[in-house]
Amino acid sequence: MEFAKLAKGRYSLRKFSSRPVEQEKLDLLLEAAQASPTAKNLQPQRIFVLRSPSALEKAGRCTPCHFGAPVILAVGYDASAAWVRSDGKNHGEIDAAIAAAHIMLQAADLGLGTTYVGMFDPVKLEQELPQLQGVTVIALLPVGYAAEGAHPAHLHDQRNPLEDMVTYL
Repeated sequence: MEFAKLAKGRYSLRKFSSRPVEQEKLDLLLEAAQASPTAKNLQPQRIFVLRSPSALEKAGRCTPCHFGAPVILAVGYDASAAWVRSDGKNHGEIDAAIAAAHIMLQAADLGLGTTYVGMFDPVKLEQELPQLQGVTVIALLPVGYAAEGAHPAHLHDQRNPLEDMVTYL
């Protein structure tokens, strides 16, 4: 798929079908995250694949934004593995966000939907899923196939003009 079409066509899916995500497609999503650029190539991003009924139920107790997806990817980073700039800025969060973007675009290319969910309780998530300890989770990505009647939100196509975002120097 042409990248511009892919980037503009991808939307936050909020209505998932119960159809399982094939392991082959899940592997491609994870490989896209693995290929994402990171500061100094330190690769601090960490991804937890939540797909068992128990793990999905526990994640559901930490966010209202799971939308019935058959898989949720908890994307985060290990702060001790990330590059730290001379002013103390840890780039792990940025690296993890880039990995999440790669996952979402790869998913769209495979016919899967995703949503970037930042609305979750990180303390509760770590309590519910202690395997996440030591990782700062930045986003939950529900992943799956669109349910019948799913569509982009009404604001999906509304974008600020480029001149509001870009300054040429």
